[in-house]
Amino acid sequence: MSRVPLNRVCIVMMSAVGDAVHVLPVLTALKRHHPTMHLTWVLQPGPAALVRGHQAVDAIILFDRMQGLAGFLDIRQRLQALEFDLVINLQVYFKAGMITGFTRAPVKLGFDRARARDANWLFTTHRIPPHPMQHVQDQYFEFCEWLGVPHGPVTWDLGPWNDAEREWQRAFFERFDRPIAPIVVATSKPQKDWLPDRWAEVSDALYHDFGLQPVLVGARSPRELHAERVIMERTRTKPYSALGQGGLRGLVGIIDGAALVLTPDTGPLHMTVALDRPVVSLIGYSNPKRVGPYRKFGDLAIDAYGEPDENYALSMKNRLDRLPRITVQMVLDKVERWRSTYFRTSRPIPGL
Repeated sequence: MSRVPLNRVCIVMMSAVGDAVHVLPVLTALKRHHPTMHLTWVLQPGPAALVRGHQAVDAIILFDRMQGLAGFLDIRQRLQALEFDLVINLQVYFKAGMITGFTRAPVKLGFDRARARDANWLFTTHRIPPHPMQHVQDQYFEFCEWLGVPHGPVTWDLGPWNDAEREWQRAFFERFDRPIAPIVVATSKPQKDWLPDRWAEVSDALYHDFGLQPVLVGARSPRELHAERVIMERTRTKPYSALGQGGLRGLVGIIDGAALVLTPDTGPLHMTVALDRPVVSLIGYSNPKRVGPYRKFGDLAIDAYGEPDENYALSMKNRLDRLPRITVQMVLDKVERWRSTYFRTSRPIPGL
C-alpha cells in the first residue's frame, strides 16, 4: 500500500508507557522513510510526559480519560478540525475506535477483525492481515509492512535528548561512588509485582556481593510507597530511594546511566531495552514471548509464566499468582550472569 500518502499521519495509541515505547520504532521508521511527514500522536498525559520532545513527534493531542464524557467531546472537537492522509490505530479497544472515528482521513488503518476487540475494526477503513501472536513490537511493525515502510534498523531514540536532561542526569549520579542498579518496586497491576521483602534481600546482595548501589525507582503510589517502606525496614544497607524524582524523563536518565536494571513486566522494562541497558526482568502475569525484552537481554529474563514443558507460544491469557514462584536465588543467579557476561562491556557510568 505504498500509494497511501504519508504527508500528514496521526497515531492513535493512548495508554501504557510500555506500549508508547513500542510505538517509537514505528515512528522512527516512518520518519526515516518520509522525512517531511508531519506526525501527530493522540495519547494520554502519562505516556505523553515520556515522549514529548521526541524528534519523530511533531504534535501531541492529549486525551484525558479521567474527564469522562467531557474528555471525549474535547478530543472530538480538536480532531475534527484537522485533516490527515493516514490514521494508524494501534490499539484494539473501543475507546481507541471511537477516537479513530473522530479523525478525518481517507485511510484509517487498524488491526484485523480477529485481533480488534470491542468491534474496534468498525472504526477503520483498512486492516492489516491476520497474524499469529508475536511480540508486541513485531505486531506494531506489521503496520509498517502493510505500508511498505522498512522498519529496520530498530531505533527508539528515547534519550536523554537535551542539555537540561543531561545536566539532571549528571547531578543525580554525582551522589554515588559505585555503579547503580535501579529496582522497579511495583507496577500498574498488583499481579505483576514481586514481593517487597524479596526485593530487600536482593538489594542487600547487590550492595554487598556485587558492588552495586541499589536505587528504588518508580512513582509514589500507595503500593510503591508500601514496597519502599518494607525494603527500607528489612535491608542491612539502605538503598537510595528515587521514587517520584524527575518524572518519566528523569527515569530515562537514571536507567540510561545504570549498570543493571531489575524490574517486573512494566514500562521501565521496555525503556531499559530501548536504552540498551542490561535488565533482569521478572515476568509471570503476561506471556514473556509477547511482552518480554525485545531481541536482547533474554538470557537475563526470568519466566514464571509457563509450566515445565508447556508450549505457550501463542497464549494471550494473563496468569495470576505467578510472581511468587520467583525466588531470591533465581534473581541473584541472573545478576551473576550479568556480571560474567555484560559488566565488563558496559559503557561508562555518569559521574564515576
